[in-house]
Amino acid sequence: MKLTVALACLPVAAAFVAPAPAGASVKVQETKADLEALAVKLNPVVGFYDPLGLADADFWGRGNEYTIGWLRHAEIKHGRVAMAGFVGYCLHANGVQFPIHIPGDYSTKSPAELWDQVPEAGKWQIVLFVGFLEFFSESGAGGAHYTKGGKPGAFPSFNSPEAGDQFKIPHPVPLDLWDPVGFTKNASPEKKERGRLIEINNGRLAMIGIMGFIAASTVPGSVPYFTEDLTQYSGSVWAPF
Repeated sequence: MKLTVALACLPVAAAFVAPAPAGASVKVQETKADLEALAVKLNPVVGFYDPLGLADADFWGRGNEYTIGWLRHAEIKHGRVAMAGFVGYCLHANGVQFPIHIPGDYSTKSPAELWDQVPEAGKWQIVLFVGFLEFFSESGAGGAHYTKGGKPGAFPSFNSPEAGDQFKIPHPVPLDLWDPVGFTKNASPEKKERGRLIEINNGRLAMIGIMGFIAASTVPGSVPYFTEDLTQYSGSVWAPF
């Protein structure tokens, strides 16, 4: 968790959704058949691969479609965290730093050790900021929840939330978190669909990649063909602080 928070620091913290209250209706958005069709689009060679049978699961007794929505959203969010973490790891491991950052001594090239060097007040700023964004994403500002017919992976707008102006941030926010400069504003539906497929595939690769970095930097020789230039870390990458 330490490495993920330190390198990603984005509003894509681990996806957690509390069970819906009893009696809540679930709008069917995606079924196992939809996942099978999506898998072919993502990778026609591998196709649908679900060794754990999660596509048939029923979390919290809320139904299979509810569970599929939860898992789809979780995968997209974890993929985004991993992509940010992977790029951040590469940058920090090569000594690249942003000119503006939380004050502190960041001389190390070990991304995990870098988190250790962040002052505790700075760590709390990061955690609370990510927590606020997570709260806003689950507040209903984006309209239908992803477990009840909403779009998995969608993050609501700060300035024009889909659910109405009652969810607008009272303080002026110049840019939205998702697509702040409007790259996808005028994109065709076909281009948007292709972009979503690319994001999922890249996210899956990044999750494997960042875990490979963590393993290689803490357990020498654990990742085959990995160079020995990676700075080793002797602490616990799972310790939050």
